Amino acid sequence: MHMTRKQFTTLALAAAAMSGAWAQGAYPNKTVTFVVPAAAGGTTDISGRMAAQALAPVLGQAVVVDNKGGGNGAIAANIVKRAEADGYTLLMQYSGFHVISPHLAKAPQWEQKDFQPIANIISAPQIIVVRESLPVKTLAELIAYAKANPGKLNYASSGNGSLQHVTGAMLEQQGGIKMVHVPYKGTGPALQDLLGGQVDLTFGTAPPFMPHIASGKLRVLAVTGKERLPSLPDAPTTVEAGYPGVNATSWFALFAPAAVPRPVIDRLAADLKKVVEDPAFRKKAEEQGAAADYLGPQQLSERARADFANWAGVIKSSKIEAE
Repeated sequence: MHMTRKQFTTLALAAAAMSGAWAQGAYPNKTVTFVVPAAAGGTTDISGRMAAQALAPVLGQAVVVDNKGGGNGAIAANIVKRAEADGYTLLMQYSGFHVISPHLAKAPQWEQKDFQPIANIISAPQIIVVRESLPVKTLAELIAYAKANPGKLNYASSGNGSLQHVTGAMLEQQGGIKMVHVPYKGTGPALQDLLGGQVDLTFGTAPPFMPHIASGKLRVLAVTGKERLPSLPDAPTTVEAGYPGVNATSWFALFAPAAVPRPVIDRLAADLKKVVEDPAFRKKAEEQGAAADYLGPQQLSERARADFANWAGVIKSSKIEAE
């Protein structure tokens, strides 16, 4: 059969379209990995595990979590940045690493443009928690205590330039107090020393602290945000406590390497929307002291941009520098 050039081109185009459709339809055909830039036990890890568990049945493939903490998120970011751009290796990102760490890195190892936003999954305000034996019951009492005992209070953070560090600096600015900053390698070790009484207070998203608040080992003074947490109904907001400038909400979102094809991003974003808007997922997030908070690729991109600019100002005015 002799084929004209036109017929051949039409056939070739049809074949290409079919193979394109097949390749697109074939995602996902193997395990998807969420690279988490933190050790087990913190909110980034908890968010990653919750999302992975709920996404697997919707996606129809196993979704595993791979913890790669360290370098203020740079280790995990580099793994995902260099990964095959096929949608099987994704970054379960923590906003502190995405919008604060870059302002402090002396030699940045990655940039915002290395990643493509997929969806925001969970948002959570920071809470201010003190060791049970510290003689303060409210934020006002904490500030009065700090003024009466200058340089005596110390607060733990999950690292130099971390969101907890910046929140502490923000509280010092707003309250006109001075505290000693003690950086740790992650929320887990900071929490252990707070429970052991080696440090007086810390800031952080609620999930890792909830069991210790319930047992009375830790006391919550305030929620940094505009609304109270349903899981901590008695804890006032920093707005109610008279310090509206202390506002630090974290978010936990999925990003892909920059070159992942758009249909894969759209598929993941649509499936994650189902996951995050599911009542069982919402309830689980709420019990943890967080909120299920879906944002699609475009909205997530806008939030990241706005926060990046906002934190640049806070870091500059509080003169925080990386180690």
